[in-house]
Amino acid sequence: MNKKNLVFAGIGLASSCISVNALGPDAKILESTLAGSWYEANPALLRKQIGEWMGKAALPPDGSPFGPIALIQPHAGYMYSGPVAAFGAKAVAGRKYDRVVILGPTHRVYLKNTVCLPQADGMRTPLGTLEIDQAFAGELRKFSFVQSDDRVHQGEHSVQIQLPFLQAALAEGFKIVPIVVGQLDAEYAKKVARALAANLTPSTLVVASSDFTHFGRNFDYVPFQDKIPERLRQLDLGAFELIRNKNCDKFTKYIADTGATICGEAPIRVLLEMLPDNAEVRLLKYATSAEATGDYSHSVSYLSACVDGKWEPAAKLNENDFLSNAEKKTLLAIARESIDYVFQNRKTVPSDHFDARITEHMKKKMGCFVTLKIDDELRGCIGEIQPFRELYRAVMARAVDSAFRDIRFRPLTPEELRSVEVEISALTPAKPVNSYKDIVIGKHGMTLTKDGRSAVFLPQVAPEQGWNLEETLTHLARKAGLSPDAWKSPDASFTVFEAIVFKESDFSSAR
Repeated sequence: MNKKNLVFAGIGLASSCISVNALGPDAKILESTLAGSWYEANPALLRKQIGEWMGKAALPPDGSPFGPIALIQPHAGYMYSGPVAAFGAKAVAGRKYDRVVILGPTHRVYLKNTVCLPQADGMRTPLGTLEIDQAFAGELRKFSFVQSDDRVHQGEHSVQIQLPFLQAALAEGFKIVPIVVGQLDAEYAKKVARALAANLTPSTLVVASSDFTHFGRNFDYVPFQDKIPERLRQLDLGAFELIRNKNCDKFTKYIADTGATICGEAPIRVLLEMLPDNAEVRLLKYATSAEATGDYSHSVSYLSACVDGKWEPAAKLNENDFLSNAEKKTLLAIARESIDYVFQNRKTVPSDHFDARITEHMKKKMGCFVTLKIDDELRGCIGEIQPFRELYRAVMARAVDSAFRDIRFRPLTPEELRSVEVEISALTPAKPVNSYKDIVIGKHGMTLTKDGRSAVFLPQVAPEQGWNLEETLTHLARKAGLSPDAWKSPDASFTVFEAIVFKESDFSSAR
């Protein structure tokens, strides 16, 4: 066997000699570290065991017009959680997916605001080899909060444990995206979710791997000492009710308030942040290890849930994008209402007018441009590059400036406001670059400064016009009142910035 295939030495992996590596002899394959301990190493026995559990799983009624797009599955050894996991497997049995994204929590490695992919080409269990979707993984690796490390996956069971059930249940031909999820705060849970959502297709299944409450002194969690079975169920299903309602913020608060030891809470939060409006979450099965052992002094809860729905197209993520869709819609509404306020009251909107609608993210100090267009033709655009005030206040001011103070256009009329589309570009801080060659079209906004003159283009300008870098800089020089080739001069200086760009047509209800 190729030495690259020995990265993860399986525990009693009797089937490795019959597993076919469809990726070629030089592919790097991570062998299961769980076979022979967490589940059967013999492929025939493993498949038979999973099949028997799935055969006994009686699924609740399914009233959704859509099929399953996600599962929440336990990740204990199969002798404990296998009968529960079988419910989720049965819900997707025989279905065809192109890829399965598996989100498992880290149990042994500290990964603050980080998620981890493997470097390998595939992962192998006794039931065969699964290819890692490198195109999908490559899109994720563009972000600084994504790292690649086989060692993290070597020591983590939460992702590996899901593979045999998927292999036994799903139609062949799917690839996997195995992700170990670290300790994520709210901002990074949203970032990870958006990075994933931007690459999902209708034929993607997402699996959030999580056990629920770990109860007992060994887990340092004994919140009650009487009526343990009833109170465990109440605690776990209280958390699930918030998941069912797709309320990530309340689920997070519930964990904090109760101390509930749900080890996969970060993968669940990422899943909740990803779910489309059409998604419906249903409980398939709930059980505890104590029901089997009779020992309620030490119990782990297991839950299987299915999400039915349809993944909706999502915009590609700018890594600096921390605003939710709801916050973007609010900012667009603030821009439009600030302009309308001038028409209605003949004065600018009071500084505290929108305070009740402002979130912490909208208070972040950022540069901002507000662009107005009618039938895709520019009707006004004014902004500020330097972040000297809160984003929402910049939006309020620059919306009014774009409507009434852009010297290239006459002031906007009330009739035109009804036809205008509002676009907002929230800017990252500008930073100097050594050369114009460091500017990346489509990613960077840019400023050119020479002889006391300067001009700025937002990141979306060049792609919208179909310009390459030289064409962009030529137009930028002309905008600054310089000669067309002034950007080539040794004393020309440049800064770059990035932007979170969103407009009303991105959201059907924004206007």
